[in-house]
Amino acid sequence: MPQAQRVVPTNGLVLTQDTVLSPGTYVLPDGVRIAADGITIEGDGVTLVGVGKSGAGIRMEGCRGVNLRGITLKGYRHGIYAVDCEDLTLMRNCVSDTHEEAPNTLFLDIWLPAERAYGGGILLHRVSQSRIEENDLRHQQSGLLTYGCSHLTVRRNMAAYNSGFGIHLYGTCDSLFEENCADYCCRFEPREGGLHFGHMGADAAGFLAVMGSCRNRFVRNTARLGGDGFFLAGLSPDGTPCGCDENLFEENDGSLSPNIAFEATFCRGNVFRNNHADRSNYGFWLGYSWETTLEQNRMVMNRQAGIAVENGHGFRVQGNSFQANGHGILLWSRWEEPFAALYPESLTSHDWIIERNTFLRNGVAIRIAADQDHGIRALPAEKSGRNECRPRDHQILANDIQDNRLGVWLHRTDRTVLERNILRGNVEANLRQEDCEETVFRNNLGAAGGYL
Repeated sequence: MPQAQRVVPTNGLVLTQDTVLSPGTYVLPDGVRIAADGITIEGDGVTLVGVGKSGAGIRMEGCRGVNLRGITLKGYRHGIYAVDCEDLTLMRNCVSDTHEEAPNTLFLDIWLPAERAYGGGILLHRVSQSRIEENDLRHQQSGLLTYGCSHLTVRRNMAAYNSGFGIHLYGTCDSLFEENCADYCCRFEPREGGLHFGHMGADAAGFLAVMGSCRNRFVRNTARLGGDGFFLAGLSPDGTPCGCDENLFEENDGSLSPNIAFEATFCRGNVFRNNHADRSNYGFWLGYSWETTLEQNRMVMNRQAGIAVENGHGFRVQGNSFQANGHGILLWSRWEEPFAALYPESLTSHDWIIERNTFLRNGVAIRIAADQDHGIRALPAEKSGRNECRPRDHQILANDIQDNRLGVWLHRTDRTVLERNILRGNVEANLRQEDCEETVFRNNLGAAGGYL
């Protein structure tokens, strides 16, 4: 095997064989290009600096088997830019200070295609079977941007303290995201009224997934104190369904968001297991999603709700812990003409199983209601009253519901089953019903230890 050549980086350098870059700091406006398969580039002690935060520090296109390690890049639009590549290994690189939209100016556009992508540390476009591990991607707008990628292993990267997205998926599927840190990914968009009026977050997120990013696994990542922690959007602005479906979220922490720890709208078949979703406005917001599983998650001290879902159906919520939230579970329906046409099976909340959860000291443990705005405000009469919007066929089974202000609150629901729950010490009522039909209430354990 030939020995790696030692090279002093020069502007526009093209690399075609194993190379060790000579340590030092180099101002290279046009960066470096990799133009061969199966080569290793070592850059310990090397810093490449761009001019005007434009272009890419290291670019490769159509390459296979490239191994890039230990390089520091600053001041480009994108530090590392790879298109149509396979079997890459990007390890222990440090990218920062790439192009960033000015702070306190705009609400982010989460739908930008690769050709108009925001600046960021690493951009991968149509890259597959690749490893991105132990890179430092902090202090810029975005850490890792992935477009149309598949079978990536993204592990132990530091993508915190960014003003856009820590790790971004756009049509990226069948990949593993494990033990990455994307904390403090947030920004502020001011609005009329002065310095303190605006939107904290402005669609920044620790993890963002859009445009059909499916069958990914997110394991033991942190996305705390972000605009959102984990954000999946399954309906494009032009009304095209593009669900981010069948993803697994396990042992992640999205807590301390001013907005939502875990958001997944218009998505199917996602599984959330053993995650922490604490001290946010909402722990989980999963509007218009379906066939979703939430099990053994922790939701503590969320302002509005631990789980909030508008017009969702086919959920299984099992073994979760809800403590000191405004609402534990908040389910509601409302009529929206465009969504009714696109998702006729989602006209209301229906066919939920809520089983073996613990609800302690919440405002309301479980609220299910028709014709609501955000689940807590009644819609005007002219927008209410459709029978097809009445929530139906919910099963509330074997839950521990104690010491809440209100236990279970049902408003215009049909065929709700409450069975084998512990309902004790709820201050206003264990069960409140308003205009409900066919509620089944049996074998629930009450205050004196007897069955209700």
